[in-house]
Amino acid sequence: MTEKLFYEDPFLREFTGTVLDCREEKGQWIVTLDRTAFYPEGGGQPADHGTLENRKVFDTREKNGEILHFCDGAVPVGETVKGIVDWERRFDFMQQHSGEHIVSGILCEKFGCDNVGFHIGHELVTIDFNAELSTEDVIFVEKAANQYIWEDRLIQIDYPSPAALEALAYRSKKALSGQVRIVSWPGADCCACCGTHVKRSGQVGMIKLISCQKFRDGVRIEMAAGGRALRWVNQIAGQNTKVSRLLSARPGETAAAVERLQKEIYALQNRASELEERDFARKAEELAGKGDVLLLEGSMSGESMRKLCGLVKDRCGGRCAVFAGSGGVYQYAVAQNGGDLRELARQINGSLQGRGGGKPEFIQGSVNAGEEQIREFWQTAFSL
Repeated sequence: MTEKLFYEDPFLREFTGTVLDCREEKGQWIVTLDRTAFYPEGGGQPADHGTLENRKVFDTREKNGEILHFCDGAVPVGETVKGIVDWERRFDFMQQHSGEHIVSGILCEKFGCDNVGFHIGHELVTIDFNAELSTEDVIFVEKAANQYIWEDRLIQIDYPSPAALEALAYRSKKALSGQVRIVSWPGADCCACCGTHVKRSGQVGMIKLISCQKFRDGVRIEMAAGGRALRWVNQIAGQNTKVSRLLSARPGETAAAVERLQKEIYALQNRASELEERDFARKAEELAGKGDVLLLEGSMSGESMRKLCGLVKDRCGGRCAVFAGSGGVYQYAVAQNGGDLRELARQINGSLQGRGGGKPEFIQGSVNAGEEQIREFWQTAFSL
């Protein structure tokens, strides 16, 4: 059994231990010590990284009570070696894990639900609850969690006797037996947990609940604590500052400025659509009775291209082909009343390096060809 120094002092960054075993497997060395401060992956918390005698420790796992250190090189068996934990990584995980306890404890107590999933990702923490929550509920929990942090409460960790454990109300995702480690945040949470945590709630720093989405029979909350929360807030604040400059609006008034801009854009889009429809109708009248028609246009949306193609097709009395684009890349739409255009689609794609297809009376796609190539193909195909 490896002595777990991370339980005795979760803030221990450096330690010494005797190497009991070192074996190579698939180009990596698995090292076992008599004692370690490296926390193995478990309980939703990722493994510690760091070094052992200048050998990189890139993973840590537990198997049958032994902590296995996965290293990029060998260390001598029987010697006492120095281990250094990647403290920035560890403290980040401690802040996230501790923040999750506070949030889950408050939320589960307030809404009578359970935490059914927990994961510390590279950027955010996700927590799953089997209850539906409103925006107001999430705001309440975030405020209560940060208030608890500001009170700087002392964490309590115990190993209750079986009788004491039986009488204790604590959170756990599964039935437990043997010695159980209980982590208590007085006034917020009491949970069976094997992870590492800060010593006082104030060391979590801050909590930000970023999103709450429907997930299975409940919700999934995205959360950031401590340094992650500060970085997230700074990132959003930085983006908002840029937006405020672009819109010539105060930072606290960017949402109203965007709403005004959206209204202006919608008005311009409606006006442009009206003008476009007039132009398309004019072209259709000019081409009335012309038979098969080829139109080469500048870039336009697929919807506009289909609308123009349909209007001209109804007036020209034959096929209408619209190629819209520039620089050797065009989108196309071809329509006709009656007949089957699918063979034409195969010819277009084969001759003009295109792809596309459709229904008997309407085909669409794209080609990699210039204007002259398109005209030549059209003239050859229909002898215009």
